[in-house]
Amino acid sequence: MSNQSVQTVTTSADKAKLAVAITALFAGLIGFYLLAGQTTLIRASVLIGGLLVAGGAAWTSALGQSFVGFARESVRETKKVVWPSRKEAMQITGVVFGFVFVMALFLWGTDKLLEVVLYDLILGWR
Repeated sequence: MSNQSVQTVTTSADKAKLAVAITALFAGLIGFYLLAGQTTLIRASVLIGGLLVAGGAAWTSALGQSFVGFARESVRETKKVVWPSRKEAMQITGVVFGFVFVMALFLWGTDKLLEVVLYDLILGWR
């Protein structure tokens, strides 16, 4: 984990860039659906164009740059994970299934015991 300080202050230029990105994203999506009578190439071009403009505007903002840094750091941390081998995964899965089975038996037995105590002994309904 990094010890970078978190900055929550954004400039009006960054806010404008994010507004342009959101507007371009929605414009591309709305254009895709409004051009239903056109060819697929035109519809896809409008959608991809909107996505590219939105991505470019978001990329140049401070929030976009911090997101890119966060994504890179996340990928780096994911590469450090030590995954279990197949044998270890199967053993852990077996332990979990065994525990679930034992707990199911315990809860079933507790339920039946409470049923006998309440209905037969206390209430006498059977």
